[in-house]
Amino acid sequence: MRSTAVSHAVTPANPPAAEFIPYGRQSISDADIQAVVDVLRSPFLTQGPLGERFEEAIAGYCGAQYGVAVNSATSALHIACLALGVGPGEQVWTTPVTFVASANCALYCGAAIDFVDIDPATGNIDPQALHARLRQAQSQGSLPRAVIAVHLAGLSCEMKTLHRLCRDFGVALIEDASHAIGARYDGAPVGSCRYSDITVFSFHPVKIITTGEGGMALTNKPELAKKMTLLRSHHITRDAADMTHEPDGPWYYQQTGLGFNYRMTDIQAALGLSQHSRIDEFVARRNVLARRYHRELAALPLTLPCIAGDSEQSRSALHLYVVRLQDDDSGRHRRVFEALRARGIGVNLHYIPVHLQPYFRQMGFAPGDFPHAERYYRQAISLPLYPGLTEELQDRVIAALAEVLI
Repeated sequence: MRSTAVSHAVTPANPPAAEFIPYGRQSISDADIQAVVDVLRSPFLTQGPLGERFEEAIAGYCGAQYGVAVNSATSALHIACLALGVGPGEQVWTTPVTFVASANCALYCGAAIDFVDIDPATGNIDPQALHARLRQAQSQGSLPRAVIAVHLAGLSCEMKTLHRLCRDFGVALIEDASHAIGARYDGAPVGSCRYSDITVFSFHPVKIITTGEGGMALTNKPELAKKMTLLRSHHITRDAADMTHEPDGPWYYQQTGLGFNYRMTDIQAALGLSQHSRIDEFVARRNVLARRYHRELAALPLTLPCIAGDSEQSRSALHLYVVRLQDDDSGRHRRVFEALRARGIGVNLHYIPVHLQPYFRQMGFAPGDFPHAERYYRQAISLPLYPGLTEELQDRVIAALAEVLI
């Protein structure tokens, strides 16, 4: 009788499952690990020298004058709003297609929140819609204190236009660039604050670079930098010039207002400093992968994202690669999403329009308020995109997408 021992040996009863491909993943090097270990062996774990060095590194990279490092981008948005005078009786406007933090930061200040619909081509706030809303609000005496422009997926908003509009109507402008460190707009890095009062970055693990959790606010205005620095640490000062009387001694400090414990640790700053040196490397790899997606997906019934160029003049950081189905069938959208997940492709959806969340519906927002944002939600799927994504894994994503769409 012929033996079957060999065939039994080489054919496992339960073949290993294919690797699950997440939509995003941090890239941690041996140098990153060593930077953190060095801090753990140092005298300072929290308020040491690396926080200031990290602020200087990011501000220098972006061409901004000041950086204020904090424990999250949400905290950065909060203190940015407060520094600009957002409070009770005021309004803040942002886009509905963003993470809820872009709206919550205004609510933390006691202000009201409202939204401006997106440009369907980019997913970013629509400058024409903003102009119309500003004109209407001016006629009603209800202009917002600030507009928060979100650079969705790493693609800069039309900041020159937004800056002109906000300047003409006397409204402050914040860039929520949580997705966009390493991006460029109009020949300068996003974060230069050329066209805004304050820019905010996120260093969450799935963002371009990470500090574990963390964020930073950049500005060119010293008075805003000072306000945010105080707000980040209980509004405590050791500067005698800011005190109500001469210090009692070298130990003395004063709390001169109400602030928060939003400080970044030296452990986080060490990781950020190490990662900072690879921003351009990470963004370049994301652009390579995005262009490959563009080539390979061109024949499928999809609307592909606007990814700008890849030059000193204009570049998306490509935090996300968001494709859109070419119809509004929410049932089909869900079937495609679930079929990809079933094939080990960790797609995601960025984002559920904020005004559709139950908490915001309680404020009076309702379906139909921002139709372009709602149509985007019924179509959008974020495909895996991160520096460690290999072409082999990307081919699996492409093949799976083609299979479920045909």
